[in-house]
Amino acid sequence: MLKSECDVVVIGAGATGLTAATRLRSAGLSVLVLEARDRVGGRLLTDHIDGQLYEVGGQWVSPDQTALIQTLDDLGLSTYSRYREGESVYVGPDGVAERFTGDIFPASEHTKAELERLIAVLDVLVAETDPAAPWLHPRATEYDRVSFSSWLEQQSDDEEARDNIALFIADAMLTKPAHSFSLLQALLMAASAGSFSHLVDADFILDKRVVGGLQQVPLRLAEALGDDVVLSQPVTRIEWSEGAGGPTGGVRVHTADSVVTARAALVAVPPNLYSRIGYEPPLPRLRQQQLQHQSLGLVIKVHATYETPFWRADGLSGTAFSPYQTVHEAYDNSNHGESRGTLVGFVSDEKADALLTLPADERRAAILSSLATYYGPAALAPSVYYESDWAAEEWTQGAYATSFDLGGLTRYGAMQLEPVGPMWFGSSDLAAHGYQHVDGAIRVGWRLAEEIGAALGSVEASAATSTTITTEGVPA
Repeated sequence: MLKSECDVVVIGAGATGLTAATRLRSAGLSVLVLEARDRVGGRLLTDHIDGQLYEVGGQWVSPDQTALIQTLDDLGLSTYSRYREGESVYVGPDGVAERFTGDIFPASEHTKAELERLIAVLDVLVAETDPAAPWLHPRATEYDRVSFSSWLEQQSDDEEARDNIALFIADAMLTKPAHSFSLLQALLMAASAGSFSHLVDADFILDKRVVGGLQQVPLRLAEALGDDVVLSQPVTRIEWSEGAGGPTGGVRVHTADSVVTARAALVAVPPNLYSRIGYEPPLPRLRQQQLQHQSLGLVIKVHATYETPFWRADGLSGTAFSPYQTVHEAYDNSNHGESRGTLVGFVSDEKADALLTLPADERRAAILSSLATYYGPAALAPSVYYESDWAAEEWTQGAYATSFDLGGLTRYGAMQLEPVGPMWFGSSDLAAHGYQHVDGAIRVGWRLAEEIGAALGSVEASAATSTTITTEGVPA
């Protein structure tokens, strides 16, 4: 049983969709959230694997993520700091693990100097870049036509310095090879976090976690919305006409067995999933072109739990990274109040391509071998092991967010923020501050709720009803 009519249909019960629905209903508009999955949360999932709680999806909270922090406070959710006491580990091109403290890993004086210089150069460029409109940068066209790897080669002759700078954008964030996206896309990624320096500071960007898991945010938002959130309802088609809420405007949203009429729709899913929905009439030609120039990256998130956090006794913080290892970064990810220890690691882009061609046991062996390079042979024998493979999820198909190919950001970036008739589109993929993070998803939800509310006007202007009827078999 679904509402047959409402003011706004929200497609997708992730952080953006549920945040927007909550604000729209608070403004007096009737809403209905349709979710394709059998759960809420989108790319947020806190799950138990072999009795061990894992953050299968997004999990961290950084100090600049004020929208997320406010939401956590509003929902009564508490946080705790990631364990970070002790030495970090870096593996250089020679394959040797070296311990260190401080911000710069062990390397030659030339490499260290180049690394610091490149960070300073990028911080200047990032400060010039508006994350809400990077295409307005005075040199946006130039920066969007050169790949990040090519730009780095122009800037420095030190390969190790270049490899490590690329790691923080390519491997760790966009999860794509540095030759496949532009300098401008890299600047947007860093600008969304406040600076490039923030991205290279694990103690900042990976500061805290939510006690009990970050998926509690969408779970609690959905609980408050009650029956206005309906699961296992993939939207198959949207019929739309110009003029949201006007005499002939609005949408008819179809699922397999239901039709809902509304004054507006919010498609709150990643851009790579927009084309899973049919549109009548079709989306404008340039919007269809835009979607062909955006794609998700690829990453395997690895969880390994041990009976004790053995690395702590060995004087290690758990923080480890290397652009030359299968696992390019790893951290202590032990849960609040547990005596067990958990490591989380990441394998991205072309390294993930190679691993995903292997049988599961060979892939596990390769990943654990990489962890053992950082932490020693004790890492080879976890009590619980699990790989989060979001590329295999039907309603995600990659991680962590979509990004444009070369030239795409200046060509289509502004367009993606515009509504199409009575349809709005948004997710963390379209965020300015907090791009590809839950903080960005919430900010987009706030922005779209305001835009839709302004377009629809006051609740008194609504002619929609909220009569609940059985809609199975309603003709298209």
